[in-house]
Amino acid sequence: MTLLHVHDYGGDGPQLVLLHGYGRSLADWDASAALLAAGHRVLAVDLPGHGRSPGVSPWTIPAAVRHIADTLDAHGVPEAVVVGHSLGGLVAVEYARANPDHARARAAVNLDGFWWGREYPGAERVSEWLLASAGSIAPPEYVEKMVGNSVRLGIPADRAEAATRAAARELPDGRWQTLPGRAETLEILDELHRLGAPGVTTWLDGVDRPLLLVQAGRRPSPAPGMEWFADFSARFAQGVSDELAALSRTRPTISVDRIDATHPMNLETPEAVATLVAGFVRGLPD
Repeated sequence: MTLLHVHDYGGDGPQLVLLHGYGRSLADWDASAALLAAGHRVLAVDLPGHGRSPGVSPWTIPAAVRHIADTLDAHGVPEAVVVGHSLGGLVAVEYARANPDHARARAAVNLDGFWWGREYPGAERVSEWLLASAGSIAPPEYVEKMVGNSVRLGIPADRAEAATRAAARELPDGRWQTLPGRAETLEILDELHRLGAPGVTTWLDGVDRPLLLVQAGRRPSPAPGMEWFADFSARFAQGVSDELAALSRTRPTISVDRIDATHPMNLETPEAVATLVAGFVRGLPD
């Protein structure tokens, strides 16, 4: 049994489990979790190979789901609404698929967690970009650089710094080990491409738990040299939006929404994220 690193934010009420994105950690949820704890019991979990959780090999979605379930059992949380951002959003949906009974997965929230298959135009270039820095040793000024990038998105510097430090490991010489490692990143990409290949509509077949699927409503200005990725992500997001609109008309258990933020919405607009999640939970059947 592999138990993952957890932060228990306390609170009373419906139980929420918060999952972060690729290369991030549970600290991304600090601001939203503090708000949600006013009316919910809130736990956040570091995914395998991220933050302070142990690595696993091979890194697979079913293994991540199993480790989350074991971890929640160990913390006395057998049933919860699972809320995930980015990679965590895909894992949240798969957690709901693997646990169709209300006794464990009451519902799932996916915040901008959608992916593409290997054959999607431009997918290979994105994979190469991610792998270029996967598991790398970053210089001491890594945190300062990442904070600067976040501030340009409107994320407060103190929030960005805490989240950046929690998502990497500081080495004795002042440099930083980025997470997850390269081998785990390769396995994570394999899993993402597997889930994304059939498209959103087919991917969600067989998930009967209530789902809230949320997209980012804004695109950041591309960094110099990254215009290609801005074009790629805008094209993909439009395709996902079209599929979600159709699903919301035909699947009564699926709700679709949008947040006026860029992809790191739980860092950028934690109040809006908390409000949306709390409203979804209030509307769930008993």
